[in-house]
Amino acid sequence: MYIAPHHEERDLAALQSLMQAHPLGAWVTPGLGGLVANHIPFVLDKDRGEFGTLRAHVARANPVWRELPAAVPSLVIFQGPQSYITPSWYPGKQVDGKVVPTWNYVAVHAGGVASAIHDRDWIMQAITDLTHQSESGRIEPWRITDAPREYIEGLSRAIVGIEIPIASISGKWKLSQDEAIADRVGTVAGLRAGGDANSLAMSRLVAERIEALAR
Repeated sequence: MYIAPHHEERDLAALQSLMQAHPLGAWVTPGLGGLVANHIPFVLDKDRGEFGTLRAHVARANPVWRELPAAVPSLVIFQGPQSYITPSWYPGKQVDGKVVPTWNYVAVHAGGVASAIHDRDWIMQAITDLTHQSESGRIEPWRITDAPREYIEGLSRAIVGIEIPIASISGKWKLSQDEAIADRVGTVAGLRAGGDANSLAMSRLVAERIEALAR
């Protein structure tokens, strides 16, 4: 993806945090008929490899794992908070009217050569880790062991593991850096007024970048 220098996020911890907070990735692979995209949740092992390793699973009926080309990287796209930004929030609109809408977002692209995993122990650990990642914030988290073992084992035979050691990673934090400070402050206020979780998350990100300039 194109990243202007002032939108680039290089902090690996920040990139990995976004991937863990928004684990549903758009996995783009070269298939026999062209590019193929699958939307699947990933678990990130931050300590394996320079940038980490992604683990997931797909249905055995999904042809993606059979068509993985050897030594050709695929791409996983993780999307964080995003929001339309109206120029009506900008004080600059009242000065000269030279303002236009934009769209703020944060995204991480992680690339690497994917491999299909058929080992039963690996698959069981992968789905256990994914369940823990998804359920850990609940008051009464569901566990794999809550279901009959033979039921889970039967379902596991219908899936294939996917592992992607991350060889390249990039992040784009497009957070109104192009705008005047007053307009950025107006953006924060406008987003906060929206009140929904996504707008509030974006408002915090824009506010953090404003605060960083004052340090």
